Amino acid sequence: MGKSWSKSSTPPPPTPDFDPPWRKVEWTHKELLINQLKSIQLNHPELQNLRILLHGPVGAGKSCFINSVMSAFHGEVVTMAREQANAKKSCTKTYKAYQITTKDNENLPFIFNDVMGLEATEEDGMHPDDVVNALLGHIREDYQFNPTCPISEKDPSFIREPSLQDKVHCLVSVVSASSISRMEKDVINKMGIAREKANTLDIPHVVIMTKVDDDVCPLVKKDLQKIYMSKKIKDKMQACSNDLGPPMKLIFPVSNYYEENETNDTKDVLILLALVEIAKIARRCVRH
Repeated sequence: MGKSWSKSSTPPPPTPDFDPPWRKVEWTHKELLINQLKSIQLNHPELQNLRILLHGPVGAGKSCFINSVMSAFHGEVVTMAREQANAKKSCTKTYKAYQITTKDNENLPFIFNDVMGLEATEEDGMHPDDVVNALLGHIREDYQFNPTCPISEKDPSFIREPSLQDKVHCLVSVVSASSISRMEKDVINKMGIAREKANTLDIPHVVIMTKVDDDVCPLVKKDLQKIYMSKKIKDKMQACSNDLGPPMKLIFPVSNYYEENETNDTKDVLILLALVEIAKIARRCVRH
């Protein structure tokens, strides 16, 4: 007879589903990734920064991801973009741009634009046409979003003739692993509008999947380095691909800094790997 576990016994550790992992990660290469990102050359006379637009449902962790990227470079937990725990409504009301810097305050060639979260109803959240306007470079920083009406050409914050620097070079959908299967169809449809427009403009589209170490998978909650040994995480990534469009190779699971007050290399490596891939495809898009 097999051994049964009493309430006082320690349960066995979760067993990996894949061994070796189905996606390879060098967990000791944090500094190499940082140096790789610091040395990126855009090689374009009209471009000083890659503009990366984050969008997605309320509470997915867009602002938290921006802060987590900054934290990975600074070696300490940074709060630059405004966050709100257990948000029911978007805490981002205006179009914000965040220049990524090193701990020595050196500007890196990445600007993240944060927008209002998407909601299912037409009178709440980001208007899908404003995501399109942002992609096209028509919106100035600090423009206050109106959920029921996109920016008009008469608005002072409307950029009539956007430069290459004003335009977006990569669209990033941010979704939570814990809620992707429950995401409302109307929100998915709004995200699809942005993807379709990005495709017509040849703007690459990737997915950042957050909250992978919540209660989605006991294996990963116990050890984040086993993220690519988990079938549950792979299934969540496949759900992102099915619902949002990008192939699996353009879906990057991460764990944001939302409760810690110190950074750790494992989280940083996943975050930096995602940014490396975003930078690669955005730079190729600009060159073409």
